[in-house]
Amino acid sequence: MTVELKNDFITVKISEEGAELVSIKGIDTEIEYIWQADKKYWGRHAPVLFPVVGRLKNDEYEYNQQTYKMGQHGFARDMLFTVISKTETSVVLELGSSPETKSKYPFDFRLRLHYILANHQIKVIYDVYNPDENDLLFSIGGHPAFNVPLKNAYLDLENYQIDVAPNVERRQIPLVGPFNDMENAKSVKFNEPIKLSRETFKNDALIYELNQEETTVLLSTPEDDHGVSVTVNNADYVGIWSKYPENSPFVCIEPWWGLADNVKSTGKLSDKGDIHVLEENQSFEGSYHITVF
Repeated sequence: MTVELKNDFITVKISEEGAELVSIKGIDTEIEYIWQADKKYWGRHAPVLFPVVGRLKNDEYEYNQQTYKMGQHGFARDMLFTVISKTETSVVLELGSSPETKSKYPFDFRLRLHYILANHQIKVIYDVYNPDENDLLFSIGGHPAFNVPLKNAYLDLENYQIDVAPNVERRQIPLVGPFNDMENAKSVKFNEPIKLSRETFKNDALIYELNQEETTVLLSTPEDDHGVSVTVNNADYVGIWSKYPENSPFVCIEPWWGLADNVKSTGKLSDKGDIHVLEENQSFEGSYHITVF
């Protein structure tokens, strides 16, 4: 089932499967901003990454001396959420722990996704709650993919650029295979836009450390007036990705509260870098918003 939200400027669709954003469409322009999951390139739209971001070594982790299997980006993206409230311009979807989740993730949790429209913008809120007396360990993130080009069919990735604001120095974290190499992170400045090409993603995603500072990532082209920005309110990192070497007509801008395993990972969940820990009855809230034009 798909939930539809609408205001005077945009219509938005969210699938109950994975609580995934599957469409943002301009009412006047009829532009579809969200990638439409062509499996020839990448069969997702904007999956929710929970309870891990990225890949675990050997697709497994150890907790309390027991080993659990879990695939890339966790399981939430493939599970059915429940709509617990809805208005014309907002919806809240929920996923809770179950025997199925506990077979791969031995924690009680409640995950809620809030989607709220305001003018040309959609706000996304991740709400994680720990109902149990034992600590809850998790990471979470977004993976929204945007069509490139947005309108003019003669344009392609090479016509687009990324701008990052504010223009401050940030650490860029390289990947070795699917794993982060934090020890070799380097500081970069954003004095100029990042001109995109297929080779931009030769080594996988561009990952920047945000330190929970509000940051806006703009995807646009000088060739027309349409683009999209993602403002990350309190995330630890942002990833920018498109599939390589295929000529994939999309770019992802991904707010993350966590990372893939480190190249030197021990495999123990409690040792995992950037893991978030909630004590009993504590909540976590992460948010970002997408603006289209």
